[in-house]
Amino acid sequence: MFPERIDTDRLLLERLCHENVDSLALYDCFAAGVADEEVFEYVPQEPWQTPKEAHDRIEDAEEGWRDGTAAEYVVRPKDGEERAGEIAGTAHLHCEWERRTGRLGLVLCKPFWGRGYSGERAAALLELAFDRLDLELVTAGYNEGNEKSERAIEKYVERFGGQYDGVLRNWVPMGDEVDDLHRYTVTREQWKQAVASERDDQS
Repeated sequence: MFPERIDTDRLLLERLCHENVDSLALYDCFAAGVADEEVFEYVPQEPWQTPKEAHDRIEDAEEGWRDGTAAEYVVRPKDGEERAGEIAGTAHLHCEWERRTGRLGLVLCKPFWGRGYSGERAAALLELAFDRLDLELVTAGYNEGNEKSERAIEKYVERFGGQYDGVLRNWVPMGDEVDDLHRYTVTREQWKQAVASERDDQS
């Protein structure tokens, strides 16, 4: 149902599974004492303490893939990009089929911040959600205070005609705290109109 590989201009998204990703390499990206602490400031994930946590993370991704609830990918820059071929992070599209809704997510290692990868990945997964999976709505969000994600999300949501829906209070468990989530949405019709407009501008 989900594509094993997605190519964008600068990125390669490959299915997050043991065949494509060495668990030790993934562990090195998000391990305690290795990954920058800023990476985890606004995501509901703690730095991994052992390689088994990375192994289990891949197992969970494989299970979600098999049961059709989540398409999870490892993100790597293509040739021509700085640190090409390295693991830049992980991206996902979680499918809430009963709501005809997909939910975007992304965790990038800090050396890959500020390159516009968030929007490029979002464009690819929006196409997957609407063109291939026939979902009706895609959501994205950021935790209160995460200004970098706020800017990135606003940029690609505006590009595809979406909107800001508001704040979901006490929505994201973060250790001993619960963060508010700012939610954005793009409908299939909004996406179609935006893509058609971009094609007209390029022709």
